[in-house]
Amino acid sequence: MPGLIRGVARTAVVAGTATAVSNRVSRRQQGRWAAQEGYHQEPQPQYQQPPPPPPQPAATPPQDEMTQRIDQLKQLGDLKDQGVLTEAEFEEQKRRLLS
Repeated sequence: MPGLIRGVARTAVVAGTATAVSNRVSRRQQGRWAAQEGYHQEPQPQYQQPPPPPPQPAATPPQDEMTQRIDQLKQLGDLKDQGVLTEAEFEEQKRRLLS
């Protein structure tokens, strides 16, 4: 069971990273296209400062151990509700997490 939770957590991290990278690429492309359109339409005055770079996505703070345990218990409860885990399997995993 810990392998399943680890897999779910790994998938969430990969998906979050992919989303952050994709968003950064999109912003960079939009900036380039806007610069090209501005270049072809009319030159910008020299006294204007370039716009500041877009803010970097904030890194999520590491979760403390208790928060991780609570999240794992919620995932186990969801799996039990879906019928993936039996009551005995759920109790065993819950005992392992809380010990």
